[in-house]
Amino acid sequence: MKNLYIALSFVAMSSSLYAQNANTKAADKLFNRYEYVSAAKAYQSLVDGGKADGYVYKQLADTYYNMFNAKEATTWYAKAVETPQDAETYFRYAQMLKTNAKYEEANKQMAKFAALAPNDLRAKAFKENPNYIPKLIGKDPSFTVKSLAVSSDKSDFGPVLYNNTLYFTSARNGSRKNYGWNDEPYLDLYQSTLADSGTFSEATTVASLNSKFHDGPITISADGNTAYFSSDSFRGSSFLKDKLNKLKLGKNNIYKATKTGDTWGNIKPISINSKEYSLSNPSLSRDGKTLYFSSNMPNSIGGVDIWKVAVNADGTFGTPENLGNKVNTEGNESFPFIADDNKTLYFASSGRPGLGGYDVYMVDLSNGSEAVNMGKPINTEKDDFSFSFSKEKNMGFFASNRNGNDDIFGATPICKLEVLTIVKNAKTGEILTDAKVSIVDDKKNVIASEMSNGQGEVKYTVECDKEYSIQASKDGFDGNSFAVAKSKGPKTTVDALLQPIDVIVTPVEIILKPIYFEYNKSNITQAGAFELDKLVQVMNNNKDLVIFAKSHTDSRGTDAYNMALSDRRAKSTVQYLISKGIDAARISGKGFGESELKVACGDKCTEEEHAQNRRSEFLIVK
Repeated sequence: MKNLYIALSFVAMSSSLYAQNANTKAADKLFNRYEYVSAAKAYQSLVDGGKADGYVYKQLADTYYNMFNAKEATTWYAKAVETPQDAETYFRYAQMLKTNAKYEEANKQMAKFAALAPNDLRAKAFKENPNYIPKLIGKDPSFTVKSLAVSSDKSDFGPVLYNNTLYFTSARNGSRKNYGWNDEPYLDLYQSTLADSGTFSEATTVASLNSKFHDGPITISADGNTAYFSSDSFRGSSFLKDKLNKLKLGKNNIYKATKTGDTWGNIKPISINSKEYSLSNPSLSRDGKTLYFSSNMPNSIGGVDIWKVAVNADGTFGTPENLGNKVNTEGNESFPFIADDNKTLYFASSGRPGLGGYDVYMVDLSNGSEAVNMGKPINTEKDDFSFSFSKEKNMGFFASNRNGNDDIFGATPICKLEVLTIVKNAKTGEILTDAKVSIVDDKKNVIASEMSNGQGEVKYTVECDKEYSIQASKDGFDGNSFAVAKSKGPKTTVDALLQPIDVIVTPVEIILKPIYFEYNKSNITQAGAFELDKLVQVMNNNKDLVIFAKSHTDSRGTDAYNMALSDRRAKSTVQYLISKGIDAARISGKGFGESELKVACGDKCTEEEHAQNRRSEFLIVK
């Protein structure tokens, strides 16, 4: 049903080598009247009767495309392209193939499309990055999603939350007659209340806004007293007459309503509506000054574009403005939603490189940046559209037919924290470039490592509310670790101040942080390796230096066992240094068991105290 509000009564006719004839007259009439369910049966009868050609196959495919029956559309596009077709047919075929994750075959059809329409923005985007799918699939998710119980067995879409009320559009009203486009009832506006528990009440109709025609989606002003919503132009007695098909052609229009008490009234079409083209899917900025909508009005780049218009203080409107090719393509863009910041726009597109069908994109309108595909799990190989976001509730909502029907989903942001590390000389404040900066999780696992840039910076994005640490090191400096406190973000800065390496060298020993070992183990840990690398640096800078390593255990276990364990730890330490290029003649070691405890706590030691006793020390022999 979302195709009604994306296609906006706009149907591209075939330009194949085949054309309409006496045999197709009845089916074509149904197609042109947008009665696609009946049209599909009529074209199918021509196929069954052996009267099909490239035109019939294409029309049958387009019929299923308009109903978003990807399986049938794919079948008949495959037959249609056995004969030469127009560029758009190859594009649509590629779209349907992607809905079944047949990306290699989709690329072949996109190549044919690009050859026929080389100047099309969609063709250019494909040729610039034909193998974008793996990168898109591998993109880190920004949301978790779940299906909401407010969905029905009919089409439900256009969800938007204002205060605690979720408004959406649905074809669930079984008491109304079905619409010939897809054999579902006409659309109505519904509402459901969000409880403190996070559940939604049973949906009810917004009776004061609904009519006998299609109604919805809706947008509501920040004060809750003004609504703009989509409805048929028939509601305002506006239509064109198609004498050939004996048809009254209505368009999608936008209507304005005001609230008195709990009831909407004073419903009027807005002044920029037209019976020549459609306007739909309104979204009002929180400051109430700009209305975004989708339309196929003149000067659109594609079939349907996203536009905006100024809402003046007196309620009148300015001149509609196309959002341009940073948003729109020669395909269809629809379902705009402007976020609370008045600059972030979410929208659905079939013309941009996506996973299949309609994908959701976001773009910052304030800086001229490119639109970004929101990736999985918001987007899938199917139709994903009508995304909205409530900053107050920190919740997103969208519609998708990933389960076979247009259903409503909730989207919860995955909290991300950007950690900016700036590496500096602790004595002089000088920026340190080419320093190794690693981010480490609370289990001491290194997540990633990079070298600091010309500004001494490294940025990492991690999950919120978790403990991390930054390890920074550079030749000539004493590497160190810096805590990253738990945070909900969105950003935090760590000043990694490194002392020159000579601060850890005394006349008698190399002062490192303790090289701790795990209980009953002798292998070098990641934290231990980070400290030992400092010793390697000192010994490389002082070629005559000879070191003796002493390894110790805690007091658990027998004396003999601990002596053997500490000796293994000493050998592990020595072997690590030799593996880093230190001459074996310059490093030796011995285990001392529990004979030199750092913390003499007997049988009452805490785990932290035991860990302090499991250590290595480094004495200067020469």
